[in-house]
Amino acid sequence: MKYCFLALFFLSQNLFAMSNPGKPFGQTPAGESVTLYTLKNAKGMEVHIMNYGGIIQKILTPDRHGKVEDVVLGFETLQEYIKDTPYFGAIVGRFGNRIANGKFTLDGKEYTLAAQNNGQHLHGGLIGFDKKVWKVEAASAQSLSLSYVSKDMEEGFPGNLRVKMTYTLSEDNELGISYEATTDKATVLNLSNHSYFNLSGNAKRDILNQEVQIDASRLVAVNKVLIPTGELTPVNGTPFDFTKPHVVGDRINDTSSEQIVLGGGYDHCWALDKPAGSYAKIATVHDPVSGRKMTVSTDQPGVQFYTGNFLDGHLTGKYGVQITKRHGLCLETEHFPDSPNQPNFPSTVLRPGEVYKTKTAYQFSVN
Repeated sequence: MKYCFLALFFLSQNLFAMSNPGKPFGQTPAGESVTLYTLKNAKGMEVHIMNYGGIIQKILTPDRHGKVEDVVLGFETLQEYIKDTPYFGAIVGRFGNRIANGKFTLDGKEYTLAAQNNGQHLHGGLIGFDKKVWKVEAASAQSLSLSYVSKDMEEGFPGNLRVKMTYTLSEDNELGISYEATTDKATVLNLSNHSYFNLSGNAKRDILNQEVQIDASRLVAVNKVLIPTGELTPVNGTPFDFTKPHVVGDRINDTSSEQIVLGGGYDHCWALDKPAGSYAKIATVHDPVSGRKMTVSTDQPGVQFYTGNFLDGHLTGKYGVQITKRHGLCLETEHFPDSPNQPNFPSTVLRPGEVYKTKTAYQFSVN
């Protein structure tokens, strides 16, 4: 009887952990099955997430009139994500953003990575975390936990890295993303989500008339290949001053700004003003037409604001929308780009015995 009780207990625990079975979403070319999970709350908000790349495929949220629409760019099928995607909705790692020349030195040893973006390393390499099928640890109506083990020297990074991430949807229309990782060898780590937001709903308009505010008075200045110079420059008096809300398109083509020219618009990391390590609200996005508002909170030191400068119209997304330049914006919470090569930046080194933990949340409302 005792063993029957224990068996029933563990079975019930497993069923609770997997109370959201998801639905099949296709297979990778290697034959790995991919599942799409839907998180829902009582207010009608939905978030659709797949275990391929931890990709957020849809975020459905109401406008000021109660009309529920999708506020992220993406595709309808797995095959489209596999074939050609600019990291739509994906978890990027082992190191999100750029590393100069695809090289860094750690504890006296140089490591060489893929340099697949204009001679620089970007978002974890050729087959980064965005292209991996993650293990589903738990799935419920409002939460999804995924894990992945990145082997020693995968994409050139040292250490067997164990990563766990959890998406949680609250009744306050907040999507939280938490990350945790450990390693058996010193490595570098910088995880982020690469969702492209468009609060117009179903990508019916570009993002140029949406308003952005960022709690940051300094910018991580970059060179012509978008690698940090090491300088944190004041944003006051420049097109990068979003300390108060500004319409995205008002200054995005200001060619008097060298940084605007180098990025082809906004594709930069802002050094956040909040105290180091603290969790706080750091940015907002508002669409005046729909009334939708998104508030971003994080414990990370920086946020990469990217305005879809390289979207060129060759992709067709959900709802048959041609995805053109400025059709979505990213607010990627992160450590600064090229941190492994920049001793004055906050460290991204993770060592054995340490636990990497970070959290970001995107909350949706209307006004």
